[in-house]
Amino acid sequence: MILVTGASGNLGSATLAALRARGAAATGGSRTPKDGMRRLDFDDRSAIDLAGVSTLVLVSTGYAEDDQVIGRQAAVLDAAVRDGVRHVVYTSLIGAGDHLGFALAHRATERFVRACGLPWTILRNGLYAELFGGLLMWTDDGMESAFGDGALAAVTRADLAEAAAVVAADPARHGGRTYDLTGTPITAAHVADRLGVPHRTIGLGEYRRRLLDETPGMLPFQPPMLVSIATGIRHGFLDGTGPDLADILGRPASDPLDTAVAASAATRPQAVG
Repeated sequence: MILVTGASGNLGSATLAALRARGAAATGGSRTPKDGMRRLDFDDRSAIDLAGVSTLVLVSTGYAEDDQVIGRQAAVLDAAVRDGVRHVVYTSLIGAGDHLGFALAHRATERFVRACGLPWTILRNGLYAELFGGLLMWTDDGMESAFGDGALAAVTRADLAEAAAVVAADPARHGGRTYDLTGTPITAAHVADRLGVPHRTIGLGEYRRRLLDETPGMLPFQPPMLVSIATGIRHGFLDGTGPDLADILGRPASDPLDTAVAASAATRPQAVG
């Protein structure tokens, strides 16, 4: 049995669906389970049950401060060892993202994965095309962002989910491998051009101010995380490409621009344009 953690989230649910589409015996785990999923609360270590799981797809629990994320992922890896899991597939962060504000939790978890004694595969995921499009901000006459002219080798969430399913369905073939899963570089101007509006660049300080002062519900760790993404793209640290994603999928990666445009268009106020 393959078990996908975080199966109520976007990447986890897409990975579980991709596995089932391939005919794999797979289920999901979630703090809020549904449709036959297992309940998995990584903050309740004593209740983590991975009995009967052969391959664990550990989707990063990145929505918290680093100490919480690292503690949660260490807990589930301890349970994997205890309960006899035979292979761990971890969805990490692209190697070029070491400077990003959320990289440390990924790298710490990678250390745990490699040291746990179980066969493993690490999928270093590029940043989502959906995220890139969603971070572009609408104005009265167009779009703006702190990305400047920088490009992101964005990846669609569906491609990353399919890649995780391919690996989890035949884990022995990918044992001991670390893959960098990148897509095609796109820019904010590409998205704006497709939508028929101008794009204006704002400074990183202004972007941080807006995140802190004008974004309801923003958690304390999120503004520095988002600013680190913006400066990484703006200064050309996240535009590198590689063959790993296409090699795993057995086909070219999907066009991330279409996905980024759709994500951005979904947030477009009716009054714009």
